[in-house]
Amino acid sequence: MKSIREVFAFYAFYGRKTRRTLAFLLIALIPVAIATIFRFRQAFEGDGSYDGLYLFTNVIMTFFLQFLVLILTLFFGTSVLSEEVEGRTLTYLVTRPVSKAALLVGKYLAYSLIVSVLVWTGLVACFLILCFARLGEAQVWMVLLRYLGVLTLGILAYGAFFTFLGSFLKKSIMVGLIFSFGWENVIQYFPGSTQRFAIVHYLKSLLPGVLQSRGRFSFLTFRLNPTSWPVSILTLLLITAGFLTLAVLLFQSKEYNYED
Repeated sequence: MKSIREVFAFYAFYGRKTRRTLAFLLIALIPVAIATIFRFRQAFEGDGSYDGLYLFTNVIMTFFLQFLVLILTLFFGTSVLSEEVEGRTLTYLVTRPVSKAALLVGKYLAYSLIVSVLVWTGLVACFLILCFARLGEAQVWMVLLRYLGVLTLGILAYGAFFTFLGSFLKKSIMVGLIFSFGWENVIQYFPGSTQRFAIVHYLKSLLPGVLQSRGRFSFLTFRLNPTSWPVSILTLLLITAGFLTLAVLLFQSKEYNYED
């Protein structure tokens, strides 16, 4: 555990200052710009057809759950090992008095924290902008906390899966893109139990019931046959632990070289 903490502290401090982190921060702020434009439009035109909470729970959350979390975890997760191989620093790292398991888990946790901070920053900013008039309602704050929890579970599960891909695939980003915007964005709309083979299904099953508010169409619950929340949380935790364990086992057994 001490080694994991040391690896985590190093990469959390180092990772927050990289150009990649700054670039993804700008992407995370895109919905903030959309929310600001929406608010200005409402103020000048007096358009009250859609309230801020409705836009937040549909358009904004769709962007975060089905695009931003996938993109961030894909690039950070697959780079846990690949950037060390490509940067020719892996040999140096594995000769240090730190186990391979501690190295991978510590770096995975550090990158998960960085991704979480990026996502939380954008989501909270959008919430404050769009739901400003309802900040005195406790229910609205509970919605925000529920969303933050769902997205964090998504970051952990997707991050573990992409770390696993990066531990043995040379073109893991390409495979990850196919998985993210092919499998995950198609299988979730299949009827019956088929949609349960997508990670996003269990994340959507944890969304608060406010998505059904005002009787309007909800993008995130379209064709959703939800799984109970205890089963969804347990499944997401098992996915995280399972793929992270597989990544550690592969990292410990595989011989990496710069020509691969």
